[in-house]
Amino acid sequence: MAVTIALAGDAMLGRGVAEALAHRKPHPLFTHAVQQVVQAADLFLLNLECCVSDRNTPIDLPGKAFFFRAPPRAADVLADLGADTVSLANNHALDYGPEALRDTRVHLARAGIRAVGAGATAEEARAPLVRAVGGLDIGIIAVADHPAEFAAADGRPGVAYADLWHGDVPAWLTDAIRALARSTDIVLVSVHWGPNMTTRPVAHVRRAAPVLVDAGADLVVGHSAHAFRGFTRNVLYDLGDFIDDYAVHPALRNDLGLLWLVTLDEHGPLRTEAVPIALDYCHTRIADRAEYTWTADRLVRACAEMGTDVTDDGDRLSVDWARSPTRASRPRAQRRGGRTP
Repeated sequence: MAVTIALAGDAMLGRGVAEALAHRKPHPLFTHAVQQVVQAADLFLLNLECCVSDRNTPIDLPGKAFFFRAPPRAADVLADLGADTVSLANNHALDYGPEALRDTRVHLARAGIRAVGAGATAEEARAPLVRAVGGLDIGIIAVADHPAEFAAADGRPGVAYADLWHGDVPAWLTDAIRALARSTDIVLVSVHWGPNMTTRPVAHVRRAAPVLVDAGADLVVGHSAHAFRGFTRNVLYDLGDFIDDYAVHPALRNDLGLLWLVTLDEHGPLRTEAVPIALDYCHTRIADRAEYTWTADRLVRACAEMGTDVTDDGDRLSVDWARSPTRASRPRAQRRGGRTP
């Protein structure tokens, strides 16, 4: 028994994208071809890098330069696309204050989208989300390693903050992953980590990733850099961007990204696929041939540095872990159905 999870990185629906959505008959943000890829999966998770609200003004946080807020209809756009789960654990969830964060959760729920990684208290923000998909229970935890000022606490809404920059991974996070591994079939950990505009995992990200896997995560998915990175069987270090209005970095080409598909069973990933996409201004489409070639070349090289051999299937890049000599699974005793007394 296996399921396929579609994954996308930073989805920024504020600023210019919000202006596009404000039109009476807005231009579609995603092409039909992108929608087809997403809807072929059993579950679709993305990082929603904005709040969804029509209230409040930007918060006063020294050093913060960008504030993203999407209109309420953005929730319906995501639902129509096929998004059924979003992470709110990032550095823009509280851009317009706790009321707007609360609005975000309300608008998403109204559209039938489940959210994880933020809440009214630390306990609520850290709480895992469990989705029953294809006969398997998928447990999802979402955390962010910045900013500390957005951390939820008793009586203070915010995100599930985990300080991954200094020292060990917080015990509450590894304990939560272990507990989820005992009660679900698949554990996915979504992490908003590290600095922007970097193409390789920085030191603390490289240090934290194997700790999360050893704790019981079948798949760790990262975002924040606005540029995709190489991957291993259990870690997608950065998913890149999914939609935005950002300026294009001429070297990093953050206007070229990937839509990810990971097929898993209760033993972990069986296959990872990456579909090259292109981010025009407030619009996302499947990459053309030249864009595909550039993206494929960079991904293949980035993965080779990590010991991952990627196959070019013509319309996507893939790794079949069932045939890979690196395929391994967590000890059965750590899983539901294989628990020891």
